[in-house]
Amino acid sequence: MSDGTVFIDNDFVSPADAKMSIFDVGFVWGDTAYDVTSTWNNWFFMLEEHLDRFQKSVDRFQLKSPYNRDEIREICAECVQRSGHSNAYVKLQMSRGVLSSRTVDPRLSDSKFVAYAIPYVWIWGEDKCRNGANLYLSSFERVSSKAVDQRIKNYNRADLVQARFQALDEGCDDSILCGPDGYLTEGSGYNILLVKNGKVASPDHNVLEGVTRGVVSELCTLEGIGFELRKIHPDELRDADEVFASTTAGGIMPVTRISNQPVANGEAGPVTRQLQTRYWEKREQGWHGTQIDEILKSPVRKAGTA
Repeated sequence: MSDGTVFIDNDFVSPADAKMSIFDVGFVWGDTAYDVTSTWNNWFFMLEEHLDRFQKSVDRFQLKSPYNRDEIREICAECVQRSGHSNAYVKLQMSRGVLSSRTVDPRLSDSKFVAYAIPYVWIWGEDKCRNGANLYLSSFERVSSKAVDQRIKNYNRADLVQARFQALDEGCDDSILCGPDGYLTEGSGYNILLVKNGKVASPDHNVLEGVTRGVVSELCTLEGIGFELRKIHPDELRDADEVFASTTAGGIMPVTRISNQPVANGEAGPVTRQLQTRYWEKREQGWHGTQIDEILKSPVRKAGTA
């Protein structure tokens, strides 16, 4: 089985053959917008929602896409097909591109689009994603949305990287950050949710508006479980009945310890298990899915020559 397939410079290549300029502003300054979706059994999940968010990020960063939405959808599908992985992690990113050293005007660059499909990624490994992770409540603050709009997926991640190092140094799997106001925000690539008295809550500001978190809200409605977005003080984690995280790279994931201390009895709770089970059952059935073959049936762009 292949390591995956990359689309770059209007061609499909292996990851080992994918090359970008060291002068790309995305590399030099982190000036990049991105998004991540996934496939399961050759069905994209919530693909249009991910494309919507990606376009919003591209527009917010004033990037100029060389491909339209239909072309990007097809490129993603072809990456998966060529990779040979029916369960795939699919990233799409738009960087500022190469900017002449004679100017600092970002309007003068040509944006560069890259996409790739690799084997499906479990952010903490499959066992911990399914059965429980240990997250550290970090002393590092999440950058305020007044500085970097956290609704946009971007590569300004120094706060998240420092928090992750701190978590690993403390023997934990990953981190949770608070914002400048002292309230909970998110982790590095996942939303945080807690359960108290049978009701699910998640932070309402300074966070990515996660597509998977939106699915959690929908599942809660289907299952008759209360759901709300609100300010959450970090002390509520200690008193929660359950804590879990949501992300494309793992779905609905129990958090059984916070800073090495057990959440409730230290096991995945019943509400988390109920939502997690429904999530994967529905994904197996192609819920909110788009078939790869259906996308590729009517091509809108000239195929690359891998």
